[in-house]
Amino acid sequence: MAEVLRLLQRDEGFDAAAEVAARAAATLGVDGLTVSLATESERAELMWCTDEAAGQFEDLQFTLGEGPGPDAVRGGAMVLVRPGRWPTLGTETAGLGARAVFCFPMGIGAIRVGVLAVVRRTAGPLTDGQVGDAQVLAHALTGRALGGRVPGQDGAALLHAVVHQATGMVSVQLKMSLPQALLRLRAHAYSSGRPLTDVSRNVVARRLRLDLNGNGDGSPLPDSDKD
Repeated sequence: MAEVLRLLQRDEGFDAAAEVAARAAATLGVDGLTVSLATESERAELMWCTDEAAGQFEDLQFTLGEGPGPDAVRGGAMVLVRPGRWPTLGTETAGLGARAVFCFPMGIGAIRVGVLAVVRRTAGPLTDGQVGDAQVLAHALTGRALGGRVPGQDGAALLHAVVHQATGMVSVQLKMSLPQALLRLRAHAYSSGRPLTDVSRNVVARRLRLDLNGNGDGSPLPDSDKD
């Protein structure tokens, strides 16, 4: 972990960040690792992701609005339980190989910076040493985030930025508030079995337009609506 923290002090772009994340996952003895930064609405924007399963788990949390990550951001405390605590999330993640997820909040006092999540394909608790190392890493990441320098971060690094753009478009199209528009997007993603980011990309590309019930047939919009 000392080597991971040394690498964390460097700021060499996204490729270097991927190396740090991979080394951190190996050091912690887990199969996947994600780092998300909190927004003003206490949601979390994915910044680091070491493998596909961890990314899919993070995307499901974002789609459903529930899980250990959101709880850690809101409560500011570690969440060290199996995904089964959240029935809908547990059902949806059954095929992802995420048998255990442990989330460590990034923050100081009432300041919520984000969350470090580690994912494992086997059930069971982390050791005291693993928990301690993860807390050290979360603390270091907190300092980096508060300093405005997160490895790999640039103007387009937030992987869920397209969701915000799509939310704004749905808000205008359906004449509703941004939170209501996001609910429509999440409902459509969940009912169609597709990642929220994929649905959002189709909305932004004007391949999909939702109705007031969050439905859409996926057909292109008329040319008159594309202006």
